[in-house]
Amino acid sequence: MGIDIWIDGKYYPKDEAKVSVYDHGLLYGDGVFEGIRAYHGKVFRLTEHVERLYQSAKAIWLEIPIPKDEMAAKIDEAVKHNKLTEAYIRVVVTRGKGDLGLDPRKCPKPTIIIIADTIQLYPPEFYEKGLDVITAATPISHRENLNPRIKSLNYLAHILAKVEGIQAGVHEVVMLDHEGFVAECSGDNVFIVGKPDRKSKGKNVIRTTPPNAGILKGITRDAVIELAEDAGYDVREETLTRYDLYTADEFFLTGTGAEIISVVKMDGRSIGNGKPGPVTRDLLGRFREFVKTGG
Repeated sequence: MGIDIWIDGKYYPKDEAKVSVYDHGLLYGDGVFEGIRAYHGKVFRLTEHVERLYQSAKAIWLEIPIPKDEMAAKIDEAVKHNKLTEAYIRVVVTRGKGDLGLDPRKCPKPTIIIIADTIQLYPPEFYEKGLDVITAATPISHRENLNPRIKSLNYLAHILAKVEGIQAGVHEVVMLDHEGFVAECSGDNVFIVGKPDRKSKGKNVIRTTPPNAGILKGITRDAVIELAEDAGYDVREETLTRYDLYTADEFFLTGTGAEIISVVKMDGRSIGNGKPGPVTRDLLGRFREFVKTGG
């Protein structure tokens, strides 16, 4: 059975799904999106993803023409329609069809697209061996230019950073903000693990960049923070530098597509002992159990 794509109320076969060449999502990257996972037929944290989609739309002055509960129902329906149990869902809302000018008022109706398909960012062995990353020269967008909290269709900065990684022969890239602090990777949030300190009461310390550091506040990121705290780890949202990443005992990434995956080398420096660490493996196991319930 082929994949059907939902566009503005109708399903179309994958090869026949189309939008206008005058759609401002295509012409100008004017729109927002969400990447969502379904596990065992259950959509993971659907409410949180829909809420973030509508917040992103509000931030760019885009009114989604259906209510949140209807959007959630359509997402769930798209998974069932395509008879998927393990799925990656991409929801896209563009400004819609307009003219060749920039004026969003010339686009009378947004376009809504729901794609339910499958995804595998990394082969299984990468979760056993870990990733090699570099620091990208391309910085994250400035918060007052295009705030990274907005999951917009304009991902060119992340793509340019990804190109640097491809040319360097590595799996991912770490992006910095305009001040040189660690922000996020091209498609994932950053976590590091360190030994207990005086404030952690003997617990391993897990650090991640805070939302005001110019990052997308990931749904998987938030779930991992909750799981780590429930497991007894000391979790802190703190400003990080590359030094912190280089000298960490463990370094891992979280994201809808990647889930939880270890980084074992950055800029030619081994992280910890150069292998996925026990905290990362523990959290990955907890996460895989957690998603069975739909989160």
